[in-house]
This record gives sequence, structure tokens and C-alpha cells, in this order.
Amino acid sequence: MEFQHELIIPDEGLPFKLFLFEGRNGNYVREKHWHTSIEIFTVMEGNLSFYINEVEYPLKAGEFLIINSNEVHSIQAPVRNETIVLQIPLKQFTDYFTAQRFIRFHSGNTSQNKTLRFTSEGTEAEQINAGSTENDSRMVFLIRELYRVYVSRETGYEFRARAVFYEILYLMVSTYRVTEVEESELKNSRRLDALSKITTYMREHYKEDLRLSGLAAMFGYSDAYLSRMFRKYAKVNFKTYLQDIRMAYAYKELLNTDHTISFIALDNGFASSRAFSKEFVKRYGILPGKVERQKNKMSKKCYE
Repeated sequence: MEFQHELIIPDEGLPFKLFLFEGRNGNYVREKHWHTSIEIFTVMEGNLSFYINEVEYPLKAGEFLIINSNEVHSIQAPVRNETIVLQIPLKQFTDYFTAQRFIRFHSGNTSQNKTLRFTSEGTEAEQINAGSTENDSRMVFLIRELYRVYVSRETGYEFRARAVFYEILYLMVSTYRVTEVEESELKNSRRLDALSKITTYMREHYKEDLRLSGLAAMFGYSDAYLSRMFRKYAKVNFKTYLQDIRMAYAYKELLNTDHTISFIALDNGFASSRAFSKEFVKRYGILPGKVERQKNKMSKKCYE
């Protein structure tokens, strides 16, 4: 199992980050990772699957999923899809934290998130979502509208984008917020917070010659203790974790530039293009040269 901590940086001038999911071409796997920010994935076309705590959350067109802070998850997108990703810094919810400085939301309107409602006679009546159907539809509409406004870049779009964004936040805290959280969730979140300081540094310096001994000294741990931290909380050794980071950045560079395979390999810390290609095939099932490349970082397609 390979966990990665992901650092989320808001778009300049706006309190959120918004983009189309990078696995939209299909045949895509995002290894297990986590981040302190909140994410909302909203599928417009196609489908994909999320895995949270070993539970699969299939997501199809018209459905959304809220990924909580420090919630370890992975993504599989075997087919083409159009999925909007909204990333929200945790500080946006400061006034709504629990006494333990924590906040959590219901997952969203996926089929896996539905619970059974029973009649007074004890027979199954219907399936319901964590939020009402009306609220779920409203959330999907708002995400679509935020994306439309964001890519239009019309005069004053920043004001309209902020207005829609804050309506999304209102819906989250009024409808999807969980008011009681188990102690085990709090403990796990704090452990991941501690490891995040190290993994954030790794993501900022992944092109360099990073070594376990150097990081251990930098953060005040022994080599053995830091190694155990990765195995216990990230469920993977240090070397594999670093390889995961490099592959994630290399994949993005492959999609969004016309750089050669050799350049991408060396630019992202791989020993050679052969080593990069071997690891790429292992993860994605195809050679990097066969990937459909696109220089545009965000599609201009809008959802009316």
C-alpha cells in the first residue's frame, strides 16, 4: 500500500483550487495519498472509483464525493471521464471545527454512501443519501456553475466565483458536516499531520538526492524511527514513497508538455528513461510514449 501526502495550493487570488481531473483519459491509477485540504470530486461524464479505508465508492455522472482532511484515498479511472475537482484549504472551516480542532463531512451522493430506511413494520422502504436529493442536486449544480464561471474568465468573474464558492461552503457546513467524530479518527488524523511535515518537504525537493538519513537528521528522528513511521502510517517504505512522488509529477509533465521521455525521466529524479518507462508500465499498463498528451492544462469545455 502506497500513501502520499498531497500539498494543496489555492489558485492565486481565489480561496480554492479548481481543475479537471488529470485521469480524464482513462487507464489511470492514483495511489493512496492524503492532504489536509478538503476535496470535492464531481463527475460530469463517465465514471471512476474511489477507495477510502478499503471501501470502494463508485462515482458516475451526476454524483459527487467529499474527501475529508487527512482521509487516505486512492482513485481508479479505467475509462474516459470529465470530472471537476474542487480543493478547499482547511482554514476555510476554522469557525466550524469541533472542540478537538477537527471537522468532517459526509462523503456525498455516491451509491455507496446511501443508507437503508425502514418502515415502522421493519421492512425496507427506500434508500436515502446522507444529504437530501435536493441538496445533492444543488451541490452538483453549484460545482458546475463554479467551473463555468472560472473558465469563462469574463469581467468580474472573481466576484461571481467567490459567491458560488461560499454558497458551496454554506451547503457543506449546514448539510454535510458531521457533528460527532470518533476518537480513533482524531488520533489517526494527528498522526498523519505529523508525517505530513516530512512528506511535504519530500514533495518540494523530490528532484534532489533525498536520503532517509538526511531527512531523519533534519526532522530530529533516528533513521530507524523515521523508517518505522513510514511503514506504520504510510504503509510503505521510504524509497517506494519517494518513487511514488516522482512518478506522480512525471505523469503530469508527460500529459501537459511536449518534453521528451528522457527529459521527463531525468527531470523528475529517475536514473534513466528506461527506469522511468519500466515503472510507468508497471503502474499504468502502457508505455509513456503511448499516452495521449495535451498541452492545455484545463479544458475550455463548460457545463451549462
